[in-house]
Amino acid sequence: MTDATPPAGSGPAPPQPVEAKKEHGRAGRDLKAAVASAVVLLAAIGASLYFWKPAFMLIVAAAVVVAVWELRKGMLAKDIDLPEQPLMIGGVAMVVVAYVSSAEALVTTTAVTALVIMLWLLRRGVDGYVKNATASVFTLIYVPFLGSFVALMLAEGGDTWTGGGLDDDGVAGVLTFILVTIASDIGGYVAGVLFGKHPMAPVISPKKSWEGFVGSLLACLGAGWALVVYLLDGEWWVGLCLGVIAVVMATLGDLCESVVKRDLGIKDMSQVIPGHGGLMDRLDSLLATIAPIWLLLHYAVF
Repeated sequence: MTDATPPAGSGPAPPQPVEAKKEHGRAGRDLKAAVASAVVLLAAIGASLYFWKPAFMLIVAAAVVVAVWELRKGMLAKDIDLPEQPLMIGGVAMVVVAYVSSAEALVTTTAVTALVIMLWLLRRGVDGYVKNATASVFTLIYVPFLGSFVALMLAEGGDTWTGGGLDDDGVAGVLTFILVTIASDIGGYVAGVLFGKHPMAPVISPKKSWEGFVGSLLACLGAGWALVVYLLDGEWWVGLCLGVIAVVMATLGDLCESVVKRDLGIKDMSQVIPGHGGLMDRLDSLLATIAPIWLLLHYAVF
């Protein structure tokens, strides 16, 4: 269908205003907003870890609640309705249990929460039960279970209710985990923007390149070595192993979350973090790296 022809003698139709689009460069981000948001989040995390460790657990618990809300919101696009209440309550309980007790207690709490969720869904009837239950258990493992390893890491410091600072093993471990994952993101971002030409997974994440992966690898190796040797007083080879684990798992985590978003037909999980999109868009790498990093540091450093 074409536009109607203007009457003779009326002259050409006036140009229609075009809404200006924001251009954020090759990386597709509003870099100023992204940096500002990152600084605020890191400042809150750093202050909680330095002054009072339980405050950081409040941040982790809040992150679990927001992430579950985002996943439910995204999955509704495919007519998948997650039961928010048991997922959020059970997720927070898992974080608390991991912090004050042990890994074994975390596994038990996860199993109990999964059973409660399946019982909760019985109230909705038969239609969609398998679909909703499967997505709920996926969410339970993806967000609160993996996120609870941060609590296990922080508990390595011994006293769970007082203290903080870099002399605490748990605080140092959490900082190491966060900083090496950030190094992967920054290294990949810089190398990808400057040199990225060969897509790693064009169907899943068109902007992720092999050049960016190499940048992430170099950044993680350097950060892992420095953090383990100078912050954790560990062996240099542990730092290199940490760097390799971080870059592989962070990349896989980012790709997995991209697959989830493409399957759901959404670009971002939400817009709660300016310049970054949703919280899950920032947690994807962190959730994927924390469990293997905790395992390595638990047995090789602490």
